[in-house]
Amino acid sequence: MKTDVLLRMAIDFSILSLVAIGGANAIAPEMHRQLVDVLGWMNDSEFANLFALGQVAPGPNIMVLSLVGWKMAGVAGLIVATLAALVPTCALAWITGRFVARYGRAAWFDSVKAGLTPIAIGLVLSSSLVMARAADHDALGYIATAATAALVILTGVNPIYALGGFALAAGLAATIWPGV
Repeated sequence: MKTDVLLRMAIDFSILSLVAIGGANAIAPEMHRQLVDVLGWMNDSEFANLFALGQVAPGPNIMVLSLVGWKMAGVAGLIVATLAALVPTCALAWITGRFVARYGRAAWFDSVKAGLTPIAIGLVLSSSLVMARAADHDALGYIATAATAALVILTGVNPIYALGGFALAAGLAATIWPGV
């Protein structure tokens, strides 16, 4: 059983890491689909919590895959998931670096870069929708998500400050109005 989980993680996370244009946020929808809908390894809340922890912890945001590995198979899962997330992308980055050094000044290369920009933006936006649907289960959650998104878009403020403010407000409201 554990070997099957480790092998599945190694294959799936390696593939996901290669299409993570824009970072872990870009692959969140597919991670969610695989981990929650297809494999049933966790529910929406567990996924949202691990994803949030991976975002606020120091280090690369791809660390969410390491956290999933830890949850599914302990230390062995953490190691397999981390290597699956990092080795393919490091190899691709090295190959791409060599390619850019050789062809980076070519006109067609600018077209390729321009074409990848909307793909990365679309992947990140779709992950935002998936994460909002996984994490928000009531009107207050939807309001907090929409307000945080607006704050980030309009001011560029780090979303952790807005979310922290909502957490403090919710704690204060629960103190003042118990049972809300």
